[in-house]
Amino acid sequence: MNPLVAPEASDRCSRTALSVNVNKIALLRNTRHLGIPDVARLARIALEAGAQGITVHPRPDERHIRAHDVHELAALVARWPGAEFNIEGNPFHNLMEFVRALRPHQCTFVPDSAGQFTSDHGWTFPDDGERLRPLIAEARELGVRVSLFMDPLPQAMRAARSAGADRIELYTESYAGAHGTPGQDGVLARYVAAAEAAIAAGLQVNAGHDLNRANLGDFLRAVPGVIEVSIGHALIADALELGLAETVRDYQRCIQRAFQAAR
Repeated sequence: MNPLVAPEASDRCSRTALSVNVNKIALLRNTRHLGIPDVARLARIALEAGAQGITVHPRPDERHIRAHDVHELAALVARWPGAEFNIEGNPFHNLMEFVRALRPHQCTFVPDSAGQFTSDHGWTFPDDGERLRPLIAEARELGVRVSLFMDPLPQAMRAARSAGADRIELYTESYAGAHGTPGQDGVLARYVAAAEAAIAAGLQVNAGHDLNRANLGDFLRAVPGVIEVSIGHALIADALELGLAETVRDYQRCIQRAFQAAR
């Protein structure tokens, strides 16, 4: 165990793991040519503060994470006991070249277009099943866990498993938008049903997109079996106020409170 990892964040098996998406750090760096902020250095700070993983989503236009970042972060995480590296992206664009070269712990297949502002929908089954199947098989043969970015549709989970996926990542924007409104419970119920269907189909469950300190706890208390959350935009925004290390620790406290409430 790395002695710099916060004690409350050390056990990946007991509760939801936090993977920090560092795309927005790279986006800020790319506005100048000074190399600051240093993406790898800040990823290390996040790991030191208790994050159990680092996530990147390298898009073809390199508007934030660039190819050299992916390689540097893979090397960093490889030296960090217990941490995982998750590379997201569209497997029909540039994702598979990173998977083949680096063999990360996990790759998350996301169906975004090359110029898309941000991810905004999951894979569709049965439409996407056959074309995803050989790429999922290839990644798994390389020893890489495959997660599919999915909308909260219980009926799609069995098909995702049949395509060969190990996990699904629930796309949580609709939950985040409904949080704190009269519609929250109804939307959250869809995620509960989707997670239950995924688990019943033999899939593990991740979640991400617009999760933050205000809505994360309610989500984890309600939705069963969430192995990992990947959080970037809100976490990096919070870090502007609190500092990155304290922000990671605060997200871990949110996760811990949810874990304790569910016991």
